[in-house]
Amino acid sequence: MQSSTMNTNCSFVEVDNTMKYVELIIYIPIFLFGMVLNVFALVVFCVRLKKWTESTIYMTNLALMDLILLLPLPFKMHATNYSWPIELLQFCSFLENLYFVGIYGSIYTVMCIAGDRWIAICHPFKAKQLRSPKAALIICIGVWVVVFSAIFPIIHSFKGDTETGNVRCFHRFSEKRWNPSVISCLQVFGFLGPALVIIYCSVRTICALQQSGKNSSQCRACVKIIYSSLSAFLVPFTPSHLAIFLQFLVHQGNIQDCSSMTKINLFIQVTMCLSNITCCLDALCYYFAAQEARSARQSIKISLTRERKHTFSTSEV
Repeated sequence: MQSSTMNTNCSFVEVDNTMKYVELIIYIPIFLFGMVLNVFALVVFCVRLKKWTESTIYMTNLALMDLILLLPLPFKMHATNYSWPIELLQFCSFLENLYFVGIYGSIYTVMCIAGDRWIAICHPFKAKQLRSPKAALIICIGVWVVVFSAIFPIIHSFKGDTETGNVRCFHRFSEKRWNPSVISCLQVFGFLGPALVIIYCSVRTICALQQSGKNSSQCRACVKIIYSSLSAFLVPFTPSHLAIFLQFLVHQGNIQDCSSMTKINLFIQVTMCLSNITCCLDALCYYFAAQEARSARQSIKISLTRERKHTFSTSEV
């Protein structure tokens, strides 16, 4: 996320040259593993699983968001090394907006998963009225509507180079993207708000499980899943949104030292690259969740078998 209007006396050529190699090293494994893992997850959720539950609906939606995030990556790698003709300006804007739809769609889906888990564990009686596959589907559709409505109005966000007739796709954003109102909404509604909801729901759910007095393997597995999901959210997205805020300060003229600007420019590009690892981390959470669901079904079968045996023995007496 670079701009065309930063201090002209400060050169970022060295940073750009470094990022050409860094992006290849980071993006290629993320794209390959992310595509395989998320496509496999969709096959499992949509084909192999017979029953649609709240969890499978949310996880299917998360896998779709991750795939949307992954699709622009090959174009992003190409655009780092080559300029595109000005005729592809609209296509560049579409790809960039699609990329951000994937990022913030996955953030909101993770928030919904955390909230759904909190309701199911901390409010089991209310969950009967609040939770259902239909409600989960409506919420997921709402996430798509909200994210598309927020991202695509600013589709005309790139500046082409009028001298060369070329455009640096995924670079040279117009100042509309760095407007204080845009960045404030991005930070508050795109990261801080969902982060607070996810942290609150995760902490409350963990406390409820630990205070239940049950030290079963199922409870411990559920706690591990919650910690994994929380880490899969905070690790990729916290540094990148901190970098966006620092770059915003540069655009506002609060940071004018060339050395600091260069470091921030490198920081934002590296963290934005690393934020894409969420596609792989989410897929690992799918695996842990599937394992937990399998163990939960097994424990339910065992408890039902014991209850039937106990009822049978009691009736004999």
